[in-house]
Amino acid sequence: MPASVEVPRTLVEPAPRALGLADQLGFWGNLGISLLGFGGAVAVQAPAGLPRLSAAAAFTAIVVGTLLGSAVLGASLVLGERTGAPAMVLLRGLVGGRASAVPTALNVAQCLGWGTFELVVIAGGLGTLTHGTLPRWAGVLLAGAVTTGLALRPLGMIRLLRRYVLVLVVAAAVLLTTGLLTTPGGGTAGGSWTGFWAGVDAALAVAISWVPLGADYSRHSRTGRAAFTGGFVGYGGTQIACYSIGLLALARAGQDPGRVFDVFLDLPLGVLALAVLVLRETDQSFANVYSTAVSVQNLRPEWDRRPLAIGIGAITTVAALAVDIERFAAFLYLIGAVFVPLSGVLLAARVRGRDWDLSRRAPTRPAMLAAWAVGFAAYQLINPGAVPGWSALWSRAGAVAHVAGVPWLSASIASFAVAFGLAAAARPAAARHTASSTGGSSPSGAADTAAHRPDDREDAAWTRP
Repeated sequence: MPASVEVPRTLVEPAPRALGLADQLGFWGNLGISLLGFGGAVAVQAPAGLPRLSAAAAFTAIVVGTLLGSAVLGASLVLGERTGAPAMVLLRGLVGGRASAVPTALNVAQCLGWGTFELVVIAGGLGTLTHGTLPRWAGVLLAGAVTTGLALRPLGMIRLLRRYVLVLVVAAAVLLTTGLLTTPGGGTAGGSWTGFWAGVDAALAVAISWVPLGADYSRHSRTGRAAFTGGFVGYGGTQIACYSIGLLALARAGQDPGRVFDVFLDLPLGVLALAVLVLRETDQSFANVYSTAVSVQNLRPEWDRRPLAIGIGAITTVAALAVDIERFAAFLYLIGAVFVPLSGVLLAARVRGRDWDLSRRAPTRPAMLAAWAVGFAAYQLINPGAVPGWSALWSRAGAVAHVAGVPWLSASIASFAVAFGLAAAARPAAARHTASSTGGSSPSGAADTAAHRPDDREDAAWTRP
């Protein structure tokens, strides 16, 4: 990829096809390892309200959940490559031009939230490495400045990850794994398989959480195969490694995720490994900031992504300084649950269809919106979450339906399956509705017509050269 190639400033310009297989393996492979993931492994091994899983059950849940989620992620990346459209623009063809504002707003909220969370985590990691000599506010400001700078040159960031960072990350992971396996201490005995599917649900949901961001990057892919491999192999492989390291570290930390960093520091060369992982954590915050800007462009395609990225980077930095983000974690998980069934609708609709109308004039598709809503309800009935008031309402409804707290049910799998099935069944009717609304014979015809209207250059940007 030539160093001069970069993402266009607006969505009215076509996306350059600059990313090869190595670029996408480097990018998604880095995103699969995160500081949050090490401690987050406790959500797999100790699902809320269920007995702790055995080491074998927890590892199996990580592998199964990650493979399922990464397959969905990879499939969504192929859609971005085929259309050249970012993730929220793809949703115009799924639910309609105006209706896509709803998932866009939710995605902006979750990206801002997780971007803020990442800055807090990076600052915490820097504080651990410096034994508290670097103030938290200084760590946040430093992480925010680096994140914003990277978001201004997204393809440059991906080149950096491919050429240098992934090798260092793999080396750090090997050091941590070797240290945890060879240094005495901790234990992994005990536990059961009772909450296995809840553990699968936790790993799967994290992988699928990247779906509403994925096409923002895969639209620059040269081939669909490279896009899929980057997501499925690159992301899936490193998430399995990350969560497995987390399981080992949690065993040594007495299942206390707050002590995971301390465990790493006690290992041979652990300080060096942790330093690498803390410094490259900015790829997580970068992805959230940049994708927030691209999501906003779905609503205002002519806006320049650069001032958007600067403004969004400033917002996340101020929020990381001023807000107790852990109090809002339950809301972030709730928003994330919205995109699990939406992923099912997205893939089901694409399986049955070919070309979509991705213009801002794309008609609303009630059948797809209904499939999404029912899938989301299924998720909440099985896993109500922990949002005050909201969760209590769904807990009562789930108890009436006899699905809440059932250990063999996975909220993510059930939600995805329900939404996928309903969307696949409704696809022919949705296509007829689209054709009648546009005056054409098919969604493909609507897209072709829109792309040649001289007053809207944006529609022509979704045509692969």
